[in-house]
Amino acid sequence: MKKNAVFSYAYVIIAYIIAIYAGKLSLDHIQSSSEILNMLIADVIATVIIFLFSLMSGNSSLYDPYWSLIPVPIALYWIYMFPDGNHTRHILILVAISIWSLRLTINWIRSWPDLTHEDWRYKKLAQDSGPLFWLVSFLGIHLFPTLIVFLGMLPVFVASEMTVAIGFFDIIGLIICLAAVEIEYLSDEQLRKFKSTNQVKGANMEKGLWSVSRHPNYFGEILFWFGLFFFAIGDQFKENAWTAIGFIAMMILFKFISIPMMEKRLVKSKTDYDKYQKRVSAIIPMKF
Repeated sequence: MKKNAVFSYAYVIIAYIIAIYAGKLSLDHIQSSSEILNMLIADVIATVIIFLFSLMSGNSSLYDPYWSLIPVPIALYWIYMFPDGNHTRHILILVAISIWSLRLTINWIRSWPDLTHEDWRYKKLAQDSGPLFWLVSFLGIHLFPTLIVFLGMLPVFVASEMTVAIGFFDIIGLIICLAAVEIEYLSDEQLRKFKSTNQVKGANMEKGLWSVSRHPNYFGEILFWFGLFFFAIGDQFKENAWTAIGFIAMMILFKFISIPMMEKRLVKSKTDYDKYQKRVSAIIPMKF
């Protein structure tokens, strides 16, 4: 398969248009009594489409922008389903998700040259799983993150339906979401600048936000989903507290899967990374 930049991005765009359209068709024709279940089915169908395109291209990184792109149509659909919900809250939620989505997607575009590039973690999984990599790719690289993001979006479903006036928790939620995006932006830019200017092999980034957190970008990501949770609190905290499962799932993902896998590699490739681990917190900004 030809894999220059123009073809690669055209391939990605076509894949995502087909995936989102397939999800919409499922919402139109596969209706259960639960709007949450309807969206979950559509989300999984769209994920399967992206997985098939990943198989055809031989590159599982095709899925990576799904994380940042799919929350926007999910939020739009749920807001559309609840026209009686508070419109100001709808706007605040869309603003928060759109800004987050745009930043994260642009960051992916800047770091992904074309279909010849695949995340090192996926390559390692391919080596470890051999002929069963297609199953590992579907379950671990495609479906699992889809389910995590879907859980993170549950507060949006609840908040979209709420008719109560905008309150303190909505404002706090928006502030947290925007602060999270800023933290992610700064940490990514600081790391990008370090990589472009550093000439010392094995040197580790320990400046700026990276001086107080080993993974400030992950901290920002978790914080964003925590902010979304606040939109669902309103005046019914007890009834809607179950939606906290979203950001809790995010914390588990980064704490027990993403960070350990990444740091195992960093300890081998970065000078004195083990000492850095002892001085600086993994996620929450804090020095020991």
